[in-house]
Amino acid sequence: MAKQEDKFKRVISHAKEYGYVFQSSEIYDGLSAVYDYAQNGVALKKNIREYWWKAMVQLNENIVGLDSAIFMHPTTWKASGHVDAFSDPLIDNKDSKKRYRADVLVEDYVAKLDNKIEKEVKKAAKRFGDAFNKDEFLATNQRVLGYKEKGDAILKRLGQSLEKEDLADVKALIEELEIACPLSGSKNWTDVKQFNLMFGTKLGASAENTMDLYLRPETAQGIFVNFLNVQKTGRMKIPFGIAQTGKAFRNEIVARQFIFRMREFEQMEMQFFIKPGTQLDWFKHWKETRMKWHLSLGMGQDNYRFHDHEKLAHYADAATDIEFRFPFGFKELEGIHSRTDFDLKAHEEHSGKKLQFFDHEDNKSYVPYVLETSIGLDRMFLAVFSNALQEEELENGSTRTVLKLPAVLAPIKAAILPLVKKDGLPEVARKIMDDLKWDFEVTYDEKDAVGRRYRRQDANGTPFCITVDHDTLDDNSVTIRHRDTMEQQRVKISELKEIISKEVSMKSWLMKM
Repeated sequence: MAKQEDKFKRVISHAKEYGYVFQSSEIYDGLSAVYDYAQNGVALKKNIREYWWKAMVQLNENIVGLDSAIFMHPTTWKASGHVDAFSDPLIDNKDSKKRYRADVLVEDYVAKLDNKIEKEVKKAAKRFGDAFNKDEFLATNQRVLGYKEKGDAILKRLGQSLEKEDLADVKALIEELEIACPLSGSKNWTDVKQFNLMFGTKLGASAENTMDLYLRPETAQGIFVNFLNVQKTGRMKIPFGIAQTGKAFRNEIVARQFIFRMREFEQMEMQFFIKPGTQLDWFKHWKETRMKWHLSLGMGQDNYRFHDHEKLAHYADAATDIEFRFPFGFKELEGIHSRTDFDLKAHEEHSGKKLQFFDHEDNKSYVPYVLETSIGLDRMFLAVFSNALQEEELENGSTRTVLKLPAVLAPIKAAILPLVKKDGLPEVARKIMDDLKWDFEVTYDEKDAVGRRYRRQDANGTPFCITVDHDTLDDNSVTIRHRDTMEQQRVKISELKEIISKEVSMKSWLMKM
């Protein structure tokens, strides 16, 4: 656990030191759970968004994009159920005066059981060496099975209690598990209460003529209220999808874990409209498709898992999360939900407008069912960044800090380095940069010894360093260094564009799906 905490602290520190994420309003001591993306962070975030958009929209002829407004008519949130039921179960510790999400306290307890399983796996792998069969070990080891059975039973009980809104049993579960306040160690808890998460605001020029509004807590409703507009103007036929990325806002009382849980965050969502009765087939399809997208980035299959929901929302008939192994354990990264026809029917009822599709093949109208995929862009950023940050011990006994970002997502694709700041080398380096910048994000660096510059670019996640030396003046060749392997090659300047493109193009990465 201490190692995980140390790794997470390094992630947060590195994100600031190398211009990825800053605390918002830091000069005024910051604002809790609100962050700014810095010069490299905004580029990484943009690349993740574009990687998602290309796979989701550009490569699917039956999925189109949308950018709906943050402000929506307040009845939207009444229809969606957010006004009445968008809340978290909170519990206070009477001694520390700190407030926690009750469900998260229980989930963290189960995460510790998962960590115990991981320790058993590592011990067994060390003991049996090449003969170790992880799947067989997980399926047969009694201690591991005991941990898993206990964790599953706890999560099942939690899900059932939340579904029945039996908050007294949630508190009873916390007490039975002897969960203590992480800050004080006290087990002196209040009752569990629900807290609505929507931010309220007002629209209007004067106090007498204002309308109460909410900052949207999700982007999905903007898709649902525009369903008919998009379907008709795009002449879309079922099945089809509407995708969008955008900001959402939640008044998280227990915001924590850096950018994992924030009050202002960005979502990448796609609502797929389908014929009733086909939802479970499409649920399976999108589970497989979305996992392939994640695995295409090469961050390790062992770092992902599906977690099927014990507690289903009242409108859903299937739901699963794609969880990722963050420095603080497996947590939700993306949700895939079969939402049935709840959303469109609710908006029909509250608006008085028909939101139906006329199926020419069946010669009838119906309210489509919806299959949703929803991923947090900020969480995806954290998954990519934390997985990439590594400390490596080199052959000479020294260590290097390297940010092994997937090259397709890296903010800077190549750094151009003149060996020295004289003899015409900077001019050649600048000329190379001026040529490459039309196709790639590149940077120029001439300060310090070239070895130190390599290390700086390694820590920044730059996949390639291109060094211009005195031989370049004679043979029009440069040395290209690969971040991950530190391998160096002598190549012609004319070959640089092709070499870099092969490694960073979205096409070459998405073809792995």
